[in-house]
Amino acid sequence: MSFSLKRALRELLHTLYGIYAVLAFLVLGSIAFLLVLLPLGISARRQIAHLAARCFFIAAGIRVRLLNPELLPEGPCVVVANHASYLDGVVLKAMLPARFCFVIKKEVSRVPLAGLLLRRIGSEFVDRFNRHAGGMDARRLLKAADSGQALAFFPEGTFLKRPGVGKFHTGAFAIAARAKLPVVPVCIRGTRQILPGERFIPRPGRIEIQVLTAIPPHEIGSAEAVASTRDTARERILEVSGEPDLCAETSIAA
Repeated sequence: MSFSLKRALRELLHTLYGIYAVLAFLVLGSIAFLLVLLPLGISARRQIAHLAARCFFIAAGIRVRLLNPELLPEGPCVVVANHASYLDGVVLKAMLPARFCFVIKKEVSRVPLAGLLLRRIGSEFVDRFNRHAGGMDARRLLKAADSGQALAFFPEGTFLKRPGVGKFHTGAFAIAARAKLPVVPVCIRGTRQILPGERFIPRPGRIEIQVLTAIPPHEIGSAEAVASTRDTARERILEVSGEPDLCAETSIAA
């Protein structure tokens, strides 16, 4: 069999796999959506989404490993993770304890059905472009953190098609400092290879979620401490991510 024929066959198999994986996601997502519409408590709804996400990776044959889970505090904390793919939120929902509240950019709340599902499982949305609305969102998140809620952020805000770890915004770290919660860096590896930004269907692959050493909370009002926590978390994630530092390039940092 010629090389070109082998390549064409491999692409066909990957396409068929991708279509199957998308269908599995839609079926499980629809079931989860219907279940979270029931008059259940927030804990039960989050558990449903957690189980549905885990079932998706099993059905899709994607192996997901959680490394160093013992480093994740049992109590309230702020998890910050790198962002490389649309799969990142699904994989964290599957592998982090169901109690976590995910902080998501506000644009996602306008996506039909997905926005409603995310609201039903207690996700919080933040406005990245309106300063007044963003300030109100931050106060709401601080209130949630003060009440003992565990939060999960993607501090890059979004992901680029180009591989690499981008700039971290300070919001998650400021909230952690004010609520006196530890910051737990988490590195996601493999999602970009399975579903990069330019593709609409996934490929087979493996994913690793590595929990890194928590950074203890700093005192309220110290901008330097917040920036230091942000930089430390980013450095730890970058060190094990296997991807380049996009902030080292002037054009990306700007």
